[in-house]
Amino acid sequence: MTTAVVILNWNGVDLLAKFLPSVIAFSKEATIYVADNASTDTSLNFLNRNFPDVKIIKNKENGGYAKGYNDALSDLTEDLFVLLNSDVEVTKNWLTPVIAQFKSNKNLVAAQPKVLDYKNKAYFEYAGAAGGFIDKYGYPFCRGRIFDTLEKDEGQYNDILQIFWATGACLFITNKSFKEQNGFDESLFAHQEEIDLCWRLQKNGGEVNYIGTSNVYHVGGATLSSSNPKKTYFNFRNSLLIMLKNINGPSVFTTLFIRMLLDGVAAFRFLTKGDFGHFGAIFKAHVMFYSMAPSFYKKRKNSSRNFQYNKLGSIVWQYFVKNRRIFKELKF
Repeated sequence: MTTAVVILNWNGVDLLAKFLPSVIAFSKEATIYVADNASTDTSLNFLNRNFPDVKIIKNKENGGYAKGYNDALSDLTEDLFVLLNSDVEVTKNWLTPVIAQFKSNKNLVAAQPKVLDYKNKAYFEYAGAAGGFIDKYGYPFCRGRIFDTLEKDEGQYNDILQIFWATGACLFITNKSFKEQNGFDESLFAHQEEIDLCWRLQKNGGEVNYIGTSNVYHVGGATLSSSNPKKTYFNFRNSLLIMLKNINGPSVFTTLFIRMLLDGVAAFRFLTKGDFGHFGAIFKAHVMFYSMAPSFYKKRKNSSRNFQYNKLGSIVWQYFVKNRRIFKELKF
């Protein structure tokens, strides 16, 4: 199975200098690409001078994560793509167990490794942790990370498990399935596009797995900090959009209504704390959702199979009311 590790870069010369050496050292079984999103810093000169064996893909514009990867992967022919953030440190043999799973499981179309915090390596990292899930109202969470509660890695997730979504920070996906789904939805621009893609993959019969025998360390927030209202805006807007797009049947409207009420509660909490930036981000997210909803409604495709997108009611209820802060405490 031929493998391409593809790192999307935009003005990230410092991240390339810090993390690319580990990728080169521990990825002998793969071809390494840096897909540059029209950087204006010295990234390309740095790569040509220091890593001449790394292949460079030059995107014509900064189309964000979604368009950036769609453009970069369009002409690649390797069997398996590894979409790797530029702020990820990989480890020895990180590719081997994941590639082995793709070879042995013909239904497997996407996967992720264990994602730990680069700044505190004993703990899981926010973006992906030990595999992603979603609740009835579209709120994503992970084994090892629910909202802002991060678990310590004590080997409790050293397993292989079917999950709902694999993190875009280190996403393994087959060339065939990526292109059959026409890649990421570019209108999302950034954040939760991997959830949308994994949702579509499973509605079409594919399997998404977590492979806990492979470890990587993610800085997180290197491009956009979690404290940035812009990230809040994209997360809230895109979550509503992908629900409208992917939940089958008329129940989507009731589910969206309840979700938007819950968003209103979150916005009010920000307001009571004097955090007008995040309050405004949620308000803007809802306004833009209404603006974009007609085009996303047209993208709805009912699945031919009875796909249950979640096995949990409300993660908000369990976390904030029932005080269940770690994955093993949740009631499914």
